[in-house]
Amino acid sequence: MPTHPQPEPDGARVVLDDRDIVRALTRISHEILERNKGADDLVLLGIPSRGVPLAGRIAERIAAVEGNDVPVGSLDVTMYRDDLRMKPARALLHTEIPPGGVDGKVVVLVDDVLFSGRTIRAALDALNDIGRPKAVRLAVLVDRGHRELPIRADFVGKNLPTSLVERVKVTLAGIDAVDAVTIEGVVGA
Repeated sequence: MPTHPQPEPDGARVVLDDRDIVRALTRISHEILERNKGADDLVLLGIPSRGVPLAGRIAERIAAVEGNDVPVGSLDVTMYRDDLRMKPARALLHTEIPPGGVDGKVVVLVDDVLFSGRTIRAALDALNDIGRPKAVRLAVLVDRGHRELPIRADFVGKNLPTSLVERVKVTLAGIDAVDAVTIEGVVGA
């Protein structure tokens, strides 16, 4: 039986619990299949860290509907970020491109939260160095707005208007204790 996260002591507000996340990922999976007209030539690439398990969960749902596996990989965008010089050094994460590559495929980039769009811009640059997909789509669990670049998600679990001073936190079982999306209060207050 799914557990429901309790509000955190620091005043964080749960906006998606484990059941909400299951429903959102199931909806995203069906929307991907409808838009692609099936799972042919489909590749899912998760953006570390939480985009990778989300891509895996979406692939499981697609396989349950289609009866065959969808290639899943991960795409590290660290070296493609435009804020490298402004933030402390960070570890490189794992990039894993499925056998068969991305050339001529429909690649769905998967991430947990879409905010400024800069991570996705970096992902597009990283993908360009790997191959030439037929098309690139974007699936996100949460779109919180505040875009700085002209990027929008094709598949969204939840649109979540937020203030710039709020923080959206995604936790996923397997990495964290529970599946939840919370909004934390004013950063630095």
